Amino acid sequence: MTVRQIILLRHAHAEPPVDNETDESRPLTEGGVSEAIAAAEWLKSHAAEPDVLICSSAMRTQETAAHVANGLGGDLAIQVEPRIYEATPGDLIQVLEEHVDADCILLVGHNPGLETLVALLTDGTSDQGRGMPPGAIAWLHVDGDAELEPGAASLRHFWWP
Repeated sequence: MTVRQIILLRHAHAEPPVDNETDESRPLTEGGVSEAIAAAEWLKSHAAEPDVLICSSAMRTQETAAHVANGLGGDLAIQVEPRIYEATPGDLIQVLEEHVDADCILLVGHNPGLETLVALLTDGTSDQGRGMPPGAIAWLHVDGDAELEPGAASLRHFWWP
């Protein structure tokens, strides 16, 4: 039986909004850039080889994804998916299931959706969020033929910068 890997990465620290700036247009802080680079280094040191890299439409997730893609090397293209921004766990599952053929998918998104998704897929409940600080990674394993449903995944790694 094969195992699908789902790597969930919360965007790194972002600047607070300035003047009329939208939440989606907030860039990473200097520390956030360092966190994104550290996340890439950690993923590379753990032999992460995502087939697909998807991030939300927010600038901070796109910048985080770009640093990670660069750090992992190769031709990993970033797919921007607007549904990830302000997504519920159900929205995130829908996005993930559209890539069911990928052996390893890396999704860069936001809280509370990510931490709730981790709890739902591992514990079967959505009220036991572990918390995912900026730059945190939750690496899940799912049996290859299993549906993404409550309790279907095991948490293999949890890391943050």
